[in-house]
Amino acid sequence: MKRSKRYREALKLVDKTKTYEIPEAISILKKTTSNKFDETVELSFHLLMSKKEGMIVRGVANLPYGTGKKVKVLVLTKGEKVKEARDAGADFVGFEELLEKIKNGWSDFDVVITTPDSMKEVSKVGRYLGPKGLMPTPKTHTVTDEVGRRVGEVKKGEVVFKMDKGGNIHLPVGKISFKEDELIKNINTAITSVENSIVGGKGQHIKSLSLSSTMAPSLKLKT
Repeated sequence: MKRSKRYREALKLVDKTKTYEIPEAISILKKTTSNKFDETVELSFHLLMSKKEGMIVRGVANLPYGTGKKVKVLVLTKGEKVKEARDAGADFVGFEELLEKIKNGWSDFDVVITTPDSMKEVSKVGRYLGPKGLMPTPKTHTVTDEVGRRVGEVKKGEVVFKMDKGGNIHLPVGKISFKEDELIKNINTAITSVENSIVGGKGQHIKSLSLSSTMAPSLKLKT
């Protein structure tokens, strides 16, 4: 793959044989950043397991400083929960008319929250939401009667993660413009959240960790 000149220059700052402490890795990423846009910082896990073994690792990480991205929340509900969702700051609230829009290809949202009594109807659009990772599920607390609280948590900085077929998890932990201590706290929260979502143990299931930004090479982290 042909890399840009800036990427090749950034690569000179990275020792591929070394595993970095989190603060040092952040410092290097900040040196390689572009001023053209605020790059996303991503944390990647490679686990000692895979879906082929019947393992599923999924959960949520409530990042103390958020991801730096404006999250669009859709709440599929009716009755008194409509006002609760709107008051909490949901971007889209409704039911039948929004289900119809989804069937017609609408997907301009990042998270879908619904109530247990609405799941029967919401499941009918599962073939549209599922492939995009947007289907509400109790495992990520997006099927709940506490609609207002969940909207607030998602807006504040909650990230949903799920292991892929190869045993990898990728999740955003902020923007390169964040202060170093903000990124450190977000990264540590993300690591703890993934560890706690693994049934049967913690760190021994993480083979490797790496940190990268949108336009920079990844750096291996000490686990």
